[in-house]
Amino acid sequence: MRPLSRVHTIFNGIIFTSSPGLSILKKAILLQCIVYISLPVILCLFPWILGQVVFSHWLRIPYLVDLASPAELSLNHTLNFYLSPEEGISLGVWHTVPDSQWEKAQGAGPEWYSETLGDGSPVIIYLHGNVGSRAINHRVELVKILSAAGYHVLSLDYRGYGDSSGEPSEVGLTSDALYLYQWVKTRSRTSQICLWGHSLGTGVATNAAVKIQEQAMELARERARDLRDVTQANLEPSYAVDGVILEAPYTNMEEEVASHPLSVMYQCLPGFESVLHHVMRSNNMVFANDENLKTLTTRILFLHAEDDNVVPFYMGQKLYQIALQARRQQYAEDQVHMVSYSGSLGYSHNYIYLDPNLASVVGRFLQSKNNNIDRPIVR
Repeated sequence: MRPLSRVHTIFNGIIFTSSPGLSILKKAILLQCIVYISLPVILCLFPWILGQVVFSHWLRIPYLVDLASPAELSLNHTLNFYLSPEEGISLGVWHTVPDSQWEKAQGAGPEWYSETLGDGSPVIIYLHGNVGSRAINHRVELVKILSAAGYHVLSLDYRGYGDSSGEPSEVGLTSDALYLYQWVKTRSRTSQICLWGHSLGTGVATNAAVKIQEQAMELARERARDLRDVTQANLEPSYAVDGVILEAPYTNMEEEVASHPLSVMYQCLPGFESVLHHVMRSNNMVFANDENLKTLTTRILFLHAEDDNVVPFYMGQKLYQIALQARRQQYAEDQVHMVSYSGSLGYSHNYIYLDPNLASVVGRFLQSKNNNIDRPIVR
């Protein structure tokens, strides 16, 4: 093979010698630098791109699944229906009744399913993470476990996800969760209602819980004014959510995005934090679990795996401590609980449902409204 010849360049009488291989290397390095610097610039100019990445609603997995037929996924006691929280928005929802009502559910219509919400069994509203629909395997398997444990489960696809219409946003997702909660509340009589958020859904859950709490307190104040006794406003609101379960929660969306391996690469780039902050605010994406937990008064259960490769485990720990600190001021530390899963179990981000004791953990938490459970629970 003929060896690469050197390239001689004469400039002002001086001969410069360079190797073609070295020139290619320089071009490659230059190209990498351009790509490295261009990404923050692109995000700054087109902040909506990050919104598309965070929500990832356009990844409509699993494919070739008929969301209107949950029985195809062995959810044989599940009703598919649609809600319209506002004009032009349709939300796909599954209502899975407790396993004990499987036979009665066969052939039953919407009225029967709606009536069962007031049968005294706890109701769990499941708010999933980004990517895909309510039909993703780990979501379906969790629904089956909760149904077998005796709970009603309502699985919601936010606007833009699954077969729901519209485009996602923090305000929109929170509004969808609130609408479903109020829909359930008007039908559940005295049944407990718990919000279960996973990953992205944890921000939706705490946002909704705070809104519900604020609405309940306003209702209490109105009642107090009617009674001409302002002290009555301190009574526990009858319309507040009964519990919140946060699975793989993040502190806030900005910190979560900053912890992503791709973002970590840019930490040394001057001004990157400002760019990220600008992009997040431009998208109106805050999802501030850390701030929400400072004001929430309802019971909270944290579930987090040490080997979570999407939301760092330390974020769950940090949120747990924030919630504990807030409850110390309310003398209600016993209302905050955390289950930590060893990395050796391999549950990572989506597989906590594999915990054989999960139903028991959830059951003890829901019973803690009247009977305190030990904290924390660590595995």
